[in-house]
Amino acid sequence: MDSPAPENPPPPPRTVGFAPWMERVLEECRRASQDLAPDPVHDLRVALRRCRSMADGLMAMDPDPAWKAMKKAGKRLFSSLGELRDVQVMTDWVQKLGPAEDPETVALLSLLASREQEQKVRAAAAVDGFDTHQWRGWTRELPRRATRIKLGSVVFQHLALERWTEAYALHRKAWRNRSPVVLHQLRIGLKRFRYIVENFLPEQHPAWSSDLKEMQDLLGDIHDLDVLWATAIEVNAFANEESRQRWHDMVREAREKRLARYRERMAGPGSLWRMWRASLPKGEQVQMAAAARLELWASFLDPDFAHSERVAGLATQLFDGLSKLGLGPSCPERDLRSILRAAALSQDVGRSRHDKGHHKSSYRLIRRLPPPLGWSPGDFQLAATVARFHRGALPQPRHKAIRGLGSEDKRVALYLAGILRLADALDRPRMTTSAQRLHVEKKKGALLVAATGYSPWTPAAENIAAARYLLEVVLRKPILIKSLKRAVRKKPAPPATPAAPTGQQLETAEVLPTSGTLD
Repeated sequence: MDSPAPENPPPPPRTVGFAPWMERVLEECRRASQDLAPDPVHDLRVALRRCRSMADGLMAMDPDPAWKAMKKAGKRLFSSLGELRDVQVMTDWVQKLGPAEDPETVALLSLLASREQEQKVRAAAAVDGFDTHQWRGWTRELPRRATRIKLGSVVFQHLALERWTEAYALHRKAWRNRSPVVLHQLRIGLKRFRYIVENFLPEQHPAWSSDLKEMQDLLGDIHDLDVLWATAIEVNAFANEESRQRWHDMVREAREKRLARYRERMAGPGSLWRMWRASLPKGEQVQMAAAARLELWASFLDPDFAHSERVAGLATQLFDGLSKLGLGPSCPERDLRSILRAAALSQDVGRSRHDKGHHKSSYRLIRRLPPPLGWSPGDFQLAATVARFHRGALPQPRHKAIRGLGSEDKRVALYLAGILRLADALDRPRMTTSAQRLHVEKKKGALLVAATGYSPWTPAAENIAAARYLLEVVLRKPILIKSLKRAVRKKPAPPATPAAPTGQQLETAEVLPTSGTLD
């Protein structure tokens, strides 16, 4: 309950990004502690809300526990100031709506003044108990982590689209029943969308900021009026039915005026909802953005993400080669290649916890992650299962991850896990060089996989021989691994010049196989 604002408030300082708002909390906390006046209390709650809202988005990509701890500390102080702020806002509305000499105005103001003093005592204790030293530590640590994600990047556009989708669903729900509770939820949803746009999408923000703020303020006013009326009824503030009806008409008129303005801007084919949606990812862009967001999340956790990236490249090469040969299960309703790549990129996130049995930890971490917009829960579970079996014991019906899949998904999971096991082994230490290119072909009833850097006389070859077993069982074909030979070709000699010696100068260069070679 953070409106209405003063008649002519001073323009607030332009604060963009996560770091300035973290610093702003400390400054507003110092101001609010002096006398808990309405403006400092409002500004402190705004700063806390923004930090928590931005952290909510950032921690979806960076799972560092400090984000959650900061949000929890901010929520305690934010909530402790909530009832005081509600009383202060209701006081403003009573002064704005009711004549000064009106008995109901005087009675309501007296009641609210008494409540304000009570709430100030509680709020003062919360502000004094706020751990500013710990907050300063987060102010140094968390903004550095936030800078790893580029402003305006596709992951922030995807996050904004998620917030838009959530807010728009609340808009449709609110328009069906117009209940105060749902309208308040809509206000919160719109606010969360606004904060992502304002702080992380610098291209969209200048065009959208005024409209977003106006719509948020309209919904805030509606909520304030609903709370004011409920409070007045609760304390039986009216001397008679006539005064009750008069106040009811004043509150309803102010509420309907704001609701009509919201409806004017947010309904119909030219609504702001449609305008905002048109500038956010759509179609295949949504899936691509979701994949980029998952990749970023994995990079924060995986201590050797470069290895996982190489494995993802090898796994997709194997998948493409097998698909061209007509091998593997058909599953048109799922994008198996994207699922395999997601599993490969996130296979080692469990190493952030411990190395032993990290594949099980990876499965649990992926499963806890809410599926990003554009991914179904089924696709996400499949990716987690494939990552779970990229190493370790072979998948068995007794395994919990396997039991949770349908019969068709089990076949797909085993197939993709077989590919991932082999790809992971091809990038393990003791290879002559890390495999970068693969060539897949059928030969005399077997499957021949040629890999650059492979040598049969290394310990890595033993690991590769074991890793190919699951894929052999799924495909019912033996798999042979050999080195991908590098051919040489003659390059044309440079043009002859008067000073050049007689004859041609030949140079050698690497030639990549063309038939069946997958990049």
